Amino acid sequence: MDHGLPDSQRREMPAAIVHLSQQVIAAEERIRSSITETPLELVSQLVPNLPISLYFKMENRQETGSFKLRGATNKILSLTPRQRTDGVIAASNGNHGLGVAAAAKRNGVSAEVYVSSHVSPAKAQRIEQYGARLQRSGSGPLDAELAARAAAEKSDKVFISPYNDLEVMAGQGTIAVELCRQVPRFDAVFVAVGGGGLIGGIGAYLKCAAPQAQVVGCWPEASRVLYESIKAGRIIDVPEEPTLSESTAGGLEAGSVTLDVCREVIDRSVFVTENEILQAMQLVRQTRGWLIEGAAAVAVAAFLKDARHYAGKTSVVVICGGNLSPEVLRRLG
Repeated sequence: MDHGLPDSQRREMPAAIVHLSQQVIAAEERIRSSITETPLELVSQLVPNLPISLYFKMENRQETGSFKLRGATNKILSLTPRQRTDGVIAASNGNHGLGVAAAAKRNGVSAEVYVSSHVSPAKAQRIEQYGARLQRSGSGPLDAELAARAAAEKSDKVFISPYNDLEVMAGQGTIAVELCRQVPRFDAVFVAVGGGGLIGGIGAYLKCAAPQAQVVGCWPEASRVLYESIKAGRIIDVPEEPTLSESTAGGLEAGSVTLDVCREVIDRSVFVTENEILQAMQLVRQTRGWLIEGAAAVAVAAFLKDARHYAGKTSVVVICGGNLSPEVLRRLG
């Protein structure tokens, strides 16, 4: 189902979005030698009965299995010498923590990662394997995030937010720079939304470099905090249900910079059910042999749900990651 934002929230791109797009360009130059330019895979056969061109942007092929390495790398490469010496603190139940740990290790920076009690043991172990110190706090991602911020303020270390940081957002937006190099023209890009850092960075760049491309936000019906916050005009608490899209779950930190950015750059919003997410994961595995995580499948499911609207057009789905917890693997069968 299509959920467009109110017309009153559609305005000409403000200077802040233009500035963020410029930050994305600078970030792409800064991190180019540290990350993988992930490939595009043509997967039009997923919708055999429609004349479409469909590509997957394979961020699951980054070193850490997720796009999060981009934002973490840009942030760490932007630190002052003193900040690098002091080390960094992050909060993440998985992909962001992996990205920060990997980027920190590569650049000789110590890292401490806060996780909630529900972190996957497998992801926690991988974070520690990169040399980061793990701290457990609270029952949800937002609890860990708030604890990490408090620890960073107390120790005067840099806190690297998963989304509430313009340098992190600019790093995630480098995906869009690559897309514009890889596809001469495309009509839509589908992106799973959690805290909004990924779609905010991608959207800001595309609004300036490829304004014809529709930016489609994709949410699990069970977890739609940012969407409801955009509608409300402020960050609000929204009840959530368990979701296969583990990487997009959780609340938003008060004052998050992603709220205003995403209000400006998201053109359409599509919600998908847990069954649709699971079916998308299964379809991709059956047709291509690829394991994609639930958040990536949210974007795939959203495209499949609305594919008829994109007949005769070129669309890109961002496969944001491929790190599946054992619990999700069991559901996948």
